[in-house]
This record gives sequence, structure tokens and C-alpha cells, in this order.
Amino acid sequence: MDLQETMKTLESLGTEQNRKIYKRHGAKEPFFGVSFANLGKLKKKIKADHALAEALWATRNMDARVLALMVADPAQLSSMQAERWVRDVDYHMLNYYLPLVVARAPFGKQKMEQWVASPDEYVRECGYNLMGALLKEGSSISDAEARRFLARIEKEIHGSPNRARYAMNNALIGIGIYRPTLEKEAIAAAKRIGKVEVDHGETSCQTPDAIAYIQKVKKRQKVRRGC
Repeated sequence: MDLQETMKTLESLGTEQNRKIYKRHGAKEPFFGVSFANLGKLKKKIKADHALAEALWATRNMDARVLALMVADPAQLSSMQAERWVRDVDYHMLNYYLPLVVARAPFGKQKMEQWVASPDEYVRECGYNLMGALLKEGSSISDAEARRFLARIEKEIHGSPNRARYAMNNALIGIGIYRPTLEKEAIAAAKRIGKVEVDHGETSCQTPDAIAYIQKVKKRQKVRRGC
């Protein structure tokens, strides 16, 4: 599919109901209101197409940008392009998909280190979401580094911008789940941090309780192992 065909398809799949929902979640115009289920179907049809991803991103259309991140090729993503894309982000759902691409690029860990230190709300959010993605892959973040980030999260979370606090809380959860040797330390840090306040706007979204979430996942893992 070329850009023109893809944009026409996206427009045809948009609904007013989805537009209302996405606006409540903070989506900025322009966008058509395409469901994530339909975006997933388009992703399967297109597969990886980095040139198309670049063209879709350049439209500034939110639906097109989400699809761009779904079809982008991490092997072709440059460090400079990743910087441009993260600076363009103005909607938190883009910061769900962008880290999934950057985590599979050779500079993923480097970007995480840079972005978590940013004072910008969306850049910091992306950095901590990227940390979560790297932790899940289990490859590049050592226990010592994860312990350092636990201390940083504990120190900075309450003074960080709104969406960044949500991502930092999720990163703490990720450390507790994907670094078994640090589970107790993550829970202890969460206890000291206390309740994490995040404004989710006019939505039903909630910020997970880190301790309860870690314990729930760990219990489920023990059941699966037959422990």
C-alpha cells in the first residue's frame, strides 16, 4: 500500500464514536478515529514498511502516526529519526508504540538513558516506557542498573510531569516483575513512594497500585509453574 491508499483506508475506517473517545484520552487533531483493532489488521496487511512509516508520520495525523509505529522497521530507524519522532509526540498512546520500535533498535538503551532525564513530559514518559520494553525483553538492563533506576524513580516520581509519573510507576512494576532478584526492593520502594497521583482526564483509566500489581503477576507465574 502507498501513502495515498493507506490514508484513504484510514479515513474510511474512522468513526465519530472513536473520535469522541480519543479526544477524551487527549488525542490531538487531525485524526479519523480508527480503532486499534483495525490498525492491527492494517499492520498485518502492510507488515514492515519503513518508507511508508516515514510518510505516514509526516502527515501529522494521529491514526497515521500510530500505524507508522506499527509498521516501522527498527533496523532502519536512525537515532536522529527516533529523536525527531519523540519530540513530535503530543499524545500518550504514541508513547506506547514508539518505545516498542526503539527497544529493538541498536541504540534503544542509549535513548532510554537520555529520555528518562528529560524535563519534557512526553519525552520522559517515552523513556520510562522504553525502560519497561527493555526490561520485558530481558536483554540489556542489568540488576545493578535496574536498582539505580529504582532509586531514581523513588526520588523523582512525585515531582515529575503527569504522564511521566504513570510511566515511572509502570517501570517500577516492570523491575519488580522482570527482575526477580529485585522484587522485594521494588515493593519496598513502592511502599515508600506511596500513592502515585495521575490525572487521566475524562476517562475511566486508573493508575495501577505497584505493590498489588507485582504480587498479582508473581502469584500468577507461580501457579503456571505449578509451585
